[in-house]
Amino acid sequence: MEGAILRFSRFMHPPHTLRWRLFLILLTGLALAHGLSFGALFLERTSAAKAMMLSTLEQDVATSVALLDRLPPDERGRWLAVLERRTYRYELGPGLPGVPDLGSRSTEIARAINGGAGPGFPVVVETIPGDRPHLQAHVTLRDGSPVTIDVTPALMPLATWLPLLLAGQLVLLVLCTWLAVRQAIRPLARFAKAAETLDPGGTSARLAEDGPSEVAYAATAFNAMRDRIAHYLEERVRILAAISHDLQTPITRMALRVEMAEDSPEKERLLRDLSQIERLVREGVAYARSAHGDVETPARIDVGSFVESLAFDYQDMGKPVTVHGLSGAVLTTRPHALRRILTNLIDNALKFAGEAEITVTRDGAGRIGIAVRDTGPGIPEHQLTAVLQPFYRLEQSRNRDSGGTGLGLAIAYQLALAIGGSLTLRNRRTGGLCAEVTLG
Repeated sequence: MEGAILRFSRFMHPPHTLRWRLFLILLTGLALAHGLSFGALFLERTSAAKAMMLSTLEQDVATSVALLDRLPPDERGRWLAVLERRTYRYELGPGLPGVPDLGSRSTEIARAINGGAGPGFPVVVETIPGDRPHLQAHVTLRDGSPVTIDVTPALMPLATWLPLLLAGQLVLLVLCTWLAVRQAIRPLARFAKAAETLDPGGTSARLAEDGPSEVAYAATAFNAMRDRIAHYLEERVRILAAISHDLQTPITRMALRVEMAEDSPEKERLLRDLSQIERLVREGVAYARSAHGDVETPARIDVGSFVESLAFDYQDMGKPVTVHGLSGAVLTTRPHALRRILTNLIDNALKFAGEAEITVTRDGAGRIGIAVRDTGPGIPEHQLTAVLQPFYRLEQSRNRDSGGTGLGLAIAYQLALAIGGSLTLRNRRTGGLCAEVTLG
C-alpha cells in the first residue's frame, strides 16, 4: 500500500527537469491537437451520417408506404419483415399511445417521415416514453388502415478497429515526442558534461562542432572559451614565475646583508621574515602551477612501494610516519604530482598532530584510496571545504610559523584534480583528521 502511495506521489510530482517539462509540453500540445482533429472529423462524420440516414429514411418511407398502400390487406403482414431496417420497422395497427413532445433530433426524423409519406398519407409522430424512449409515426393508408413506423434513433456504430488506431496513434505521439526531446536535450547534456570536466590545460577532448547550426555555434563558442581560460591560466603561471624570479634576487641580497650584520634579536627576526617571504613566493608559484599537473609524463607505479618509499624518507628524518594496507597495486599517474600531494598532507598531519599514518585501500570499482590520518585537533565541519581554498588558514593569527601560508591543502587539492583524482577531508570519530586521495 505504501509503495502504491509513493508511486502515485511521484506521478503527481514529476521530476523538475527540462527533459520532463519539454516532454509534457510537446506531448500535451500534440495530444490536444490530435484530439481536436479527431473531434472535428468525428463531428463531420456524424453530421454526414445523420444527413444520409434521414435521406435514406425519407426515400425508404416513401417506397414502403406506397408498397403497403397498393398491397391487399391480407398480404401486407408478409412484407413487414422485408421492409424492416436496423433502426426502424413497420407494424400494422395504431401502435402505442405516446406524447407529442419531440426533441430536435425527433423533429428531424418526423420531418423526414412526413416528406417520405407525402401529402396523400396523414402522419402523426409521437414520442413513446419508457426505459428505451423511441418514436412512432402513425400513417393512415388510403383505405383507412393504420400503419405504425417504430423508429429507434441510433447513429452508425464505430468500427472495431478505430480504438486500436487511436491507441496506436497515441503511442506514436509519445515515441515521437520522446525522440524530439531526446534530440533537443542531448546537446545540453554534452555541454554540462564538458563544463564539469573542464580542464583547460589538460588533454580533455574538445566539443564536437557539428550538428544543427545553433548547437555547432554554441560548441564553437564553448571551445573558444576553453582556449581563452587556458591562455589566462598559462599567463598567470608565467607572471607569477617572473615575479618569483625577480623577487629572488632582492630577497637573497637582503638576506646576505642581514647575515653580515651583527648578531642581535632584530637580525634573527629579519632573517625569519625574509625566509617567510621567500616561502610565500615559492608556495604561490607552486599553487599557480598546480593547475597544470599534466606537464609531467604519466608513469606506472606500485602504489604500495611508492608510499612506503615516501614514509621511509620521513622516518630517516626522525618523523613518526607509518604505512598500512594494500601492496602490489599498480596505477598509472604522475608520480611527482602525487608525491607533492602526499608530502603536503603528511606535513600538515605532522604539524598539527606530530605523527601521520598512511593507509592504502582499493574499493569495489577498482579505485585506489590513499588516506593520511592523524590524531590532531581536526577541522570544524563547516570549514572542511573552505580549507581547500588558497590562503585560507584555520588559525586566525598572522603568525606564519604556526599558521603557515594557507596554500598546502589548496595545492594538494588542485594537483589531485589535475591528475584525474579527488581529495576529500573528514574528521575521524576517534579524533583527528583523515585526508584521502582517490585515484583511478
